[in-house]
Amino acid sequence: MTPSPGDDAPLRDGWRDTPAPSRLPLDHPLRAEILAAHAAALEAGHGMYVDPVSGYMAMTADTLALRGWCCGTGCRHCPWAEA
Repeated sequence: MTPSPGDDAPLRDGWRDTPAPSRLPLDHPLRAEILAAHAAALEAGHGMYVDPVSGYMAMTADTLALRGWCCGTGCRHCPWAEA
């Protein structure tokens, strides 16, 4: 499991709009749909959205950042995930 950044850990560049490539590869066949669903959720102020791939609920980057720490489970929009 990855160490969890604390409240003072810096968020990675572009954390709100662009998932780390390790979490959503640039060549993912549904990347555009995933990013559109995420952007729509952010715009509406929702903390989650329906993942077009699995149908499960996915947390937005804002929700994860507000939590203040990384759980280490591989969230797609983790604001601390390394590239």
